[in-house]
Amino acid sequence: MQYALILVCFIMNMLDGMDVLVISYTAPAISREWATSPETLGIVFGAGMAGMTLGTLLIAPLADRFGRKTIIIFSGLLMGCTIYLTAYAQDITQLMLFRFLSGLGIGSMLASTTSLTAEYSPEKSRDFWISFVLSGYPAGAILSGVVAAAVVPEEGWRYMYRLAGIATLMTAPLVILLLSESIEFYLSVRPRNALTKVNRILGRMNIACLKELPDSDKITSKIPVGKLFKPEYRKTTLMLWAALFMVFSVVYYLINWIPKLASDAGMSMELAIYAGTTFNAGAFIGMLFQGYLSSVFGLKRTIGFILIITGGLMASFGLLIGTDWLLLLIGLLGFGIQGGLVGLYSFCARVYPAGFRTTGIGWAMGAGRLGGIAAPMVGGLLIGLGMGLTASFMLFAIPAFLAGLFTFGISTARVR
Repeated sequence: MQYALILVCFIMNMLDGMDVLVISYTAPAISREWATSPETLGIVFGAGMAGMTLGTLLIAPLADRFGRKTIIIFSGLLMGCTIYLTAYAQDITQLMLFRFLSGLGIGSMLASTTSLTAEYSPEKSRDFWISFVLSGYPAGAILSGVVAAAVVPEEGWRYMYRLAGIATLMTAPLVILLLSESIEFYLSVRPRNALTKVNRILGRMNIACLKELPDSDKITSKIPVGKLFKPEYRKTTLMLWAALFMVFSVVYYLINWIPKLASDAGMSMELAIYAGTTFNAGAFIGMLFQGYLSSVFGLKRTIGFILIITGGLMASFGLLIGTDWLLLLIGLLGFGIQGGLVGLYSFCARVYPAGFRTTGIGWAMGAGRLGGIAAPMVGGLLIGLGMGLTASFMLFAIPAFLAGLFTFGISTARVR
């Protein structure tokens, strides 16, 4: 049952990656068809990020009150419907609206699957399993990149959105049948027939049933945000938010603009799409490798060093422009920055208790996505003003360095 649950969460994060990156892969085609400027595309990217931010802040915390499974189902249906409808957008305004609405589901999906995975994973290997589930995000981005490279030049960008929407909607029965609600959620919230529901899950896991529910602080507030700033969590919360803000600004600058920058540099549409795919291939490997290293050397030490090294790689980007090593560097950037991002998610899952774990993860992601909202728009403005690749990558190396320093500054007995 645990393996099935982890697999379903992995698949849902694959869809998240596909639905986020589809705008990046189709941006060159949309730009040519509608004669759209980089600044306007930056606003479209930002609209998606705004939706993801509100999804993590407002929808994801509801999983602490109504259940992780409920929010995952809702998020999947919202993503599928709005991504499919994006194929019928007639102008930039409609495109921004559909990207915003799909972002609501994407944001709440990531936080809910992370929380559920943490609650069903063994303590010793929890960081690895969280990283594995979240590696579905770049895996979906890779798959959609391969499909987009074949589909967009031949069938057009609208066809890609139809495929992505249908694929997302088709997973609803899988979630309903195979995903189990969190036992820790039942113990914290105490919904009606909680003991019966807990024992049903324990029976499926071949674990002895409970005669009564153990003592627990029942959650009464709708969204327990205030608990994140209790004295024992306040410093950790603020440091996590700062680190995630910096990491998100780098991640979403890269994933949104790599295909467009590659296209502007003279690559064909297919090769420009593959540049983004290379970034996400590196991210997939980095997430898994980071999860293993964190289990061996400790989460804080691993993530701090990875982010600082990534900043150095970004600063050296200009040295490799025009060489055969450029795609390798793009892959290494995906390895480092996405591995670091997922490690910070694992931080959140370990730091906060079950009663407000999804709220903690969701609000940390929301704080981070404020950087993700600003970075694509700043990137579009800088590109529109004529800033070169070397200068822009050196500029965005700074937040990568800072994220590593903030990670080292986090002090909590729950994470080594």
